[in-house]
Amino acid sequence: MLDWRRIPLSALVGLACTAGIVLLAVFAPWIAPYGHGEVIGDVWAPMSTTAWLGTDNLGRDLLSRMIYGARVTLTIAGAATTLSFTMGSTLGLVAAVTGGRLDRFLSGTVDLIMAIPTLIMALVVLSVLPATVTVLVVVMGILNSTRIFRLSRAVAVDINAMDFVEAARLRGEKTAWIVFSEILPNALTPLISELGLRFIFAVLFLSALSFLGLGVQPPDADWGAMVKENKDGIVFGVPAALVPAAAIGVLTISVNLVADWILNRTSSLKGDRGNS
Repeated sequence: MLDWRRIPLSALVGLACTAGIVLLAVFAPWIAPYGHGEVIGDVWAPMSTTAWLGTDNLGRDLLSRMIYGARVTLTIAGAATTLSFTMGSTLGLVAAVTGGRLDRFLSGTVDLIMAIPTLIMALVVLSVLPATVTVLVVVMGILNSTRIFRLSRAVAVDINAMDFVEAARLRGEKTAWIVFSEILPNALTPLISELGLRFIFAVLFLSALSFLGLGVQPPDADWGAMVKENKDGIVFGVPAALVPAAAIGVLTISVNLVADWILNRTSSLKGDRGNS
């Protein structure tokens, strides 16, 4: 059973911040004081009782936009991370276990994709494809899966050479059973850590694409798009662009703290089992 008193303070802060942002995203329609596109006042109005964070470049409530933006950011980043993790880890494990031509083909394809900077590749692809959420998730997921493929393959190659995997082959077990029953459980520790890092990367990647105009399209907006919408206000001392930028920083740091704690905890549990 999890003992909350033994959780480090940094992990508790990360858990609290991450859980708070997730709750805001899930219950956005009930928490946000206004609709995400509702105009309530003047452009870049200061903080007030009617608009706690002020208004944006069109006079919409910035707090409401932030809450709805959290839903968009977490949904797209989470979906892209799930796709990339599932695709990359599965193909990486299969390539390591199968070897031969399949391994060379998959590894060569991944090396070819990774040879091109990720942001440039995404900009080229998204500039010719329809600007939909589905396309955005698929492009982010595929580009993000290359790193997970490399990690999962490297880990699986070491595990594949161990005696218990060879014993499973001698028993006549199939490749799928070896991958998911023998290798995957022993590769979860680095993969879980990488999952948190890939989610952080997806949030930052999505924000960068939206800031460049190829991410989430109006009237919807993620936090990166909100920075773009309000960036001109910085010249006039309006903090409307700094609020979503700060939210991106809080989310990435919080998830990183949680991922580090999970990695340390799973590593220590494995060490305890090995000493017992």
